[in-house]
Amino acid sequence: MTNKNNDVGNRRPLKVRSARFATNFTRWLSQKNITPNQISVMSVLFACLSAACLFLLPRFSGILSLVLAIMAALFIQGRLLCNLFDGMVAVEGGKSTAAGELFNDIPDRIADPLIIVAAGYAISGVPWASTLAWFTAILAVMTAYVRTLAASIGAPTNFTGPMAKQHRMAILTVACCVTAVESYLWHSSYSLLVALIFIATGCIITLFRRTISAYTFLENNK
Repeated sequence: MTNKNNDVGNRRPLKVRSARFATNFTRWLSQKNITPNQISVMSVLFACLSAACLFLLPRFSGILSLVLAIMAALFIQGRLLCNLFDGMVAVEGGKSTAAGELFNDIPDRIADPLIIVAAGYAISGVPWASTLAWFTAILAVMTAYVRTLAASIGAPTNFTGPMAKQHRMAILTVACCVTAVESYLWHSSYSLLVALIFIATGCIITLFRRTISAYTFLENNK
């Protein structure tokens, strides 16, 4: 993250930053030869692992499908933990870099589509599931695009939901856990389909809210 992001107003508001485990682990990471940029790149690795589990899910049944779905959920959480600690090590740990904003943003734009698109291909028996997944992935990237565009032209940084990054990943994590049971018992994965529909709908609302908020601010302060 950049020095500019030391300003709390430019950071995604997360209560977990004040949790004891987060502050203690941040302190430990900050004492190691680990940079925030490396942690950011690691989030893409976790996203790739989650996507791989989801892509493999329809090819297995029984206990293997259950394990793959649970692993996909765990890797999603690993990705989110990287997103948490890269910023905390940069700001609270005092290890921010000039190019940090690139590493703070670009990995997210890769990780989100990887996981969302893979979720679509994990759904068997629904021919249009992959199309829905690609559409949802585009919407997810657009929510970030509108946020960064608005901030670049003078509007406040806006992390408004209802389908910001942490909300999308929370829904997919829950869907993967439910899918673990669903695939084991009934050899289906409709939970992921419901999750994608929910995320796509929420992203559309989020895009509308962020766009209107930026428009209103810019028009009232020109």
